[in-house]
Amino acid sequence: MNSYAYVRVSSRDQNEDRQLRALEKIGIPISNFYIDKQSGKDFNRPRYQKMLEALEENDILYITSIDRLGRNYEEIIEQWKILTKEKKVDIIVLDMPLLDTTKSKDLLGTFISDLVLQILSYCSESERNSIKKRQKEGIEAAKHRGVKFGRPKKILPEEEIECYIDKRRKMEEILNEYNIGKSTFYRKVKEYKKTLS
Repeated sequence: MNSYAYVRVSSRDQNEDRQLRALEKIGIPISNFYIDKQSGKDFNRPRYQKMLEALEENDILYITSIDRLGRNYEEIIEQWKILTKEKKVDIIVLDMPLLDTTKSKDLLGTFISDLVLQILSYCSESERNSIKKRQKEGIEAAKHRGVKFGRPKKILPEEEIECYIDKRRKMEEILNEYNIGKSTFYRKVKEYKKTLS
């Protein structure tokens, strides 16, 4: 029987320290920690899939909260079944003692655990949908105020393109001076040539 920990944050700039601190107290070997920095919308996550391969019968999987497992109601329920029924792994959710499959394995305990899981999974997906809605509204409001999204356009004066075409300057010099890539440069040259024809 081995203990494993699964940690997930939604993006690369989010910090997983809070989860790690909570899970390190349990004494799980660092080699048995699996960390994904990816959305919880589905389970196509490299480290989660790797952990799934490593888990064996009677192992224990620790997570800090159900939303760290995922944020899609149906997929959380499906993965829970895979882990507990197919892989025969126990799961302990630290912030929800009712979601501890090592305890109360009788019919009532299983019923309560399944019920709590469904409620929390529903709440987790609802929260994800709310976040997405607020993000969309925020972006629309920002656009309405004139905020520009995406990468700023690279500036390349037409005189520099002319110097390149007339072979007065080398492409590498222009790329370095204006900090642009070759594909951007060639696109700008093509656009410029179209204006001449």
